[in-house]
Amino acid sequence: MAATSPEQKTESEMPFLTHLVELRDRLMRSLVAVGLIFLALFSFANQIYHLLATPLLKHMPAGGTMIATEVGSPFFTPFKLVMVVSVILAVPYLLYQLWSFIAPGLYKHEKRLAFPLLFSSVILFYAGMAFAYFVVFPLAFTFLTANAPEGVTVMTDISKYLDFVLTVFFAFGVAFEVPIATILLVLTGMATPESLVSKRPYIIVGCFTVGMFLTPPDVISQTLLAVPMWMLFEIGVFASRFMLRRKEKDTAERETEAKREMTDDEMNAEFEKAIADEHALLNHTDAGKDDA
Repeated sequence: MAATSPEQKTESEMPFLTHLVELRDRLMRSLVAVGLIFLALFSFANQIYHLLATPLLKHMPAGGTMIATEVGSPFFTPFKLVMVVSVILAVPYLLYQLWSFIAPGLYKHEKRLAFPLLFSSVILFYAGMAFAYFVVFPLAFTFLTANAPEGVTVMTDISKYLDFVLTVFFAFGVAFEVPIATILLVLTGMATPESLVSKRPYIIVGCFTVGMFLTPPDVISQTLLAVPMWMLFEIGVFASRFMLRRKEKDTAERETEAKREMTDDEMNAEFEKAIADEHALLNHTDAGKDDA
């Protein structure tokens, strides 16, 4: 086996090292962006937490309040919230850095598909969180606080409330990504729109099952997650049909372009062959005259 020369080894290592340096730079930019947002919001940490707690505070019975059961909770709970909010607000910039890193390695048709999916996933995640805050929380907290046993005063711990809210936000944000998952299943060939439609009854049951595990233990919250997931699935099936036709059209255009380029090459080859034959004929004629 031939040994690899130092020059070849250096050439193979350089692109890898270059990618590592670029990845490090983009990670540093991402961390700096999150840090700057955190510094800008930290002085408003208590106001941000109050805004987050408003859906619960509005529906607490008379005398109900929120409490801090641990010594450091009044400081560390808003601190944790601001850190999470900073990451959430920086998501578009973080995804831009990710896109800038992977885009050079994608084909043109892959970029046309990947960028809209990436952009849509961010919008859908934010939409899921907004739906949870403005629709689910008021209904769920109304139900939960109204069904407290007699003699029990509702006094929710601020750290427990934050954990609960972040879990629900994440659940609804991920649940609203159903159209993206549906489209990816179709585009990768793992499923077809027709096969997904045929499994609709099972998917509806699955949506209500997921809603049961990811939401508070009440029918309202479960339904408010399951029904949007079902509707988003239907939207994903409709969009996947459109994108599948677009993908097939792009494939057909690339094949036509390849055939056109092949035809041009063949024409050039025929032209060069004709010129060579003409030169050979002229040389043969001149040789015949010389012999005469």
